[in-house]
Amino acid sequence: MVIICQQCTARLQLDDTKIPARSFTVRCPKCQHMINAQPPSQTTGEQGAVSLSGSVSAGNSRFERPRPAPAYKLDDDTAASSEDPATDKDDAAQLLASLLQRAMSTAAEASKSTERRGFGHRRALICASEEHRFAVARALVENGYEAYVAEDTTQAIERMREDHMDVLLLDPLFDQQEQGAAFIKREVSALRPAARRRLFFVNLLPDARSGDQHAAFVNHANLTINPSEIEEMPYVLERAIRNFNELYRDFNRALQVAEF
Repeated sequence: MVIICQQCTARLQLDDTKIPARSFTVRCPKCQHMINAQPPSQTTGEQGAVSLSGSVSAGNSRFERPRPAPAYKLDDDTAASSEDPATDKDDAAQLLASLLQRAMSTAAEASKSTERRGFGHRRALICASEEHRFAVARALVENGYEAYVAEDTTQAIERMREDHMDVLLLDPLFDQQEQGAAFIKREVSALRPAARRRLFFVNLLPDARSGDQHAAFVNHANLTINPSEIEEMPYVLERAIRNFNELYRDFNRALQVAEF
């Protein structure tokens, strides 16, 4: 039997022959969190259903292979809003040609914008509420960033552990049901100092002013951005990163590491 710790997502393999016939409690060897679990014979509904503590058995396919946050593409909005596919071949060809032309124009504009503003190619993980996540992703992609949009806490953490992210944008309303913001902050706090310095942490706060250094300091972040000012976000972000590099220039030279 396999159970997963709700606190740190560690997987625990238990010997089926030693599992008691009634509900039992085990301690996670990684974070010492107490997990309440039930034997497979007492689970109801789908095999491997989640217990009251959040532990799961190996039969639940939802938890076998967590999927990291996918990359955002500019044509995602077009695909989401496109009409029903044409049944006529000529109409379908015209539709494909139109979409291709639109994608090429958008890519060309993004390339020109990047060259004009001097933005670097950085990876950004967006952990925001559904209301803002795609608007934030689009603004970043149009300005030369490689953006990944997380729909839940599992996708966000898997992406952070699988790939190095340069920028992390976190909304306190992200995945509230699973306390997503708290888990993401804990993941950031667990980073080694060298890795933490290479992650630019941005808080998306609707009640704060973009660039408010005090609000960023209180929330243990590098920058604070108001989601209502998404259009100006790339400029504010680039200026903050430039100041960050200036602050650590001598330190980075001493360590012989590139600027952020």
